[in-house]
Amino acid sequence: MISYRIAKTRKRAEDLSGTGAFKVGGRWNNSGVFALYTSENQALAMLELLVHLEESELPPDLYITSLSIDLSASILHFNDDGLPLDWRLPDNITLRNIGDRILNNKEHIGFRVRSAVMPEEYNLVLNPLYPDFNRLVTITRIDRLEVDQRLNPPLS
Repeated sequence: MISYRIAKTRKRAEDLSGTGAFKVGGRWNNSGVFALYTSENQALAMLELLVHLEESELPPDLYITSLSIDLSASILHFNDDGLPLDWRLPDNITLRNIGDRILNNKEHIGFRVRSAVMPEEYNLVLNPLYPDFNRLVTITRIDRLEVDQRLNPPLS
């Protein structure tokens, strides 16, 4: 299985530690819990990045990391029935607590969840503390992604 993530620097593109999510938390984890957010396709990875940036923050260059997840790795497919009605709202403590439980029990290398940005698309939240994570998840390539300037119009 292939998944993607986009980072602002080459160094961050190489980092699969989940430290960023550990420091600030995310939709599916509280701060203090390691998680690595990835997307099933490159376009969704870009949308997920864009919704977290201020208009003036988009750098001229980004880096897209392609990850290969070994097919033997256990990925939990999160059931929509488990989603609260307000699951698309930011800072949803219910989602964070659900994610923390999944990540902390280390039964799965990650879990597949709907994107709040594009609900018909899916993200994979990976657990960098899962046993054998570094054997089961590998970087297959990192490419410089030149940002289309229409995504970053000049401020008027």
